[in-house]
Amino acid sequence: MCGFVGFTGYIENQEVVLQRMLDKIVHRGPDSEGKYIDHGVALGFRRLSIIDLDGGNQPLFNEDRSLVLVFNGEIYNYQTLRKKLVEQGHRFVTDADSEVLVHAYEQYGTGMLRQLRGMFSFVIWDKRRQSLFGARDFFGIKPLYYACMDGGFLFASEIKSFLPHPCFRKCLNERALQSYLTFQYSPTTETFFQDVYKLPAAHYFTYSNGLLKTHRYWEPRFHPQEGRSLDEWVDDIDTVFSDSVRSHKISDVEVGSFLSSGVDSSYVACEAKVDKTFTVGFDNSGYSEISYAQELSRYIHVENFSHIITPEEYWQSLSPIQYQMDEPLADPAAIALYFVCREAAKKVKVVLSGEGADEIFGGYNIYKEPMSARGYNTIPMPVRRCIGGIARQFPHKRGVNFLIRRGKTLQERFIGGAYIFDPDESRGLLCRYREDFPSPQDITRPFYEKAKEWDDVTQMQYLDLHLWLTGDILLKADKMSMAHSLELRVPFLDKEVMALASRIPTRYRVNKENTKYAMRQAALRKLPPQTANKKKLGFPVPIRVWLKEEPYFQMIKQAFTSDIAERFFHTDMLLRLLEDHRAGHYDNSRKIWTVFTFLIWYNEYFVKR
Repeated sequence: MCGFVGFTGYIENQEVVLQRMLDKIVHRGPDSEGKYIDHGVALGFRRLSIIDLDGGNQPLFNEDRSLVLVFNGEIYNYQTLRKKLVEQGHRFVTDADSEVLVHAYEQYGTGMLRQLRGMFSFVIWDKRRQSLFGARDFFGIKPLYYACMDGGFLFASEIKSFLPHPCFRKCLNERALQSYLTFQYSPTTETFFQDVYKLPAAHYFTYSNGLLKTHRYWEPRFHPQEGRSLDEWVDDIDTVFSDSVRSHKISDVEVGSFLSSGVDSSYVACEAKVDKTFTVGFDNSGYSEISYAQELSRYIHVENFSHIITPEEYWQSLSPIQYQMDEPLADPAAIALYFVCREAAKKVKVVLSGEGADEIFGGYNIYKEPMSARGYNTIPMPVRRCIGGIARQFPHKRGVNFLIRRGKTLQERFIGGAYIFDPDESRGLLCRYREDFPSPQDITRPFYEKAKEWDDVTQMQYLDLHLWLTGDILLKADKMSMAHSLELRVPFLDKEVMALASRIPTRYRVNKENTKYAMRQAALRKLPPQTANKKKLGFPVPIRVWLKEEPYFQMIKQAFTSDIAERFFHTDMLLRLLEDHRAGHYDNSRKIWTVFTFLIWYNEYFVKR
């Protein structure tokens, strides 16, 4: 795993600027660095050595050095691709997986992307054409940011590396803040920095003569196939997932695995037969999975390393974590992930994790909602809307939330894994709410349009694959692991696994009995029943408890009455959210955390620096 930076255009002290940019991402690759500077282009690279430890330094070149590559990720089928390219006359000078990319581009052009199996973001400079070609992997596991400023083109693995560049203008993008309040992350290609964008998953770009073009090269689609038994699907999952895990274990260093109490990480750890597993938890009842992880580790005969996160270290870590994140992410589990990455990095360089299983196999509990509400759905929508409007006037408890949600269409009520502030709440909270900024439905509508022929469950999965997975789950996985120079691999997010999952009928993905139904049956062949059938918990963090405790209540209150808060929010409303939560009138923990996270992030990037 690595990181890269680069820019076009002529500036003074090119090499000095490039070095300063590289210094911002030294955590992504502490083992070595490399630079390439030519007329009008500069490329920089930081390396975390995983494959071909002695060779494999970047930038890498083709035979006549007319193509120059910087790459972040792993290509799991590189050995097969390498053999084919050698047969076609290409000469390799390293044993690294990254070198297949430069030769594959030379041989196939943009068509190379369809042949890859892995996680990646990379940029290739073509000296002959004086052009750049860059791409991001199928699911968006690895990040790629870019900006066009003052006639130059900047690109990198992390936004923070743009800061030293003299053409970079650091301005807050308030459009991102408005959508963030609803989604808890930045859900579009825009970022929190004005004129800085993220290349979407499964896209590539070309840049030449000042013109940037982006293209989609792959899209996850569902094609349910009837006529096969559950056992046949389970057999296929077992076979394909075993192959994916085997591919994801290719490494010249030791590979470990994260382990919680859930089926996803447990299935990965058991299938991978690693020697070490890593777990964190909290010293609060119901907020620790350590005992489950230790029990399973004993069951599969591996050593478990665990750590209990204290409230003090959790809260003290918030500022450096939001700096590492580049953009505010109000997922409390990101901080817990930071600590489990820290523990793993003490023992290994590579870990496997269970991200992606929920989106492709149908694992979130919310996916069961369309089935549980079939009877209520027979009530005409106008009547349900009326009931939902009345229900909004009451404290938002479980039954009340059901009535509110069922008073809306799927497109109105489901925007992904989180729905923090609705537009009416944001309108009252923000000092400068803009009606012409995209609404949540404006953002989700294109995905629902593409998924409209599918059932509600599949539409929800499709939306999560494009928004929640990339914007929240994979963002924190990359940034928190890289903060500790740790490579995190996700064997569920493999295009062969996705190809299989896309054919499984909905009833074998989600039904009244369980979520990820077929996948759980496959996991049962390797795991004890109590683990394979365990209800999904996510990554439980006791935020709602801590916010009622005096030291943390006062910390939030101070932030909510600060000059920064007054710049963006009506602080009387912020304080009301906080007081109502402490009094137990409402569970406002997610809303409070979303605003507080933004304030921490803003302080890091626009006040301190």
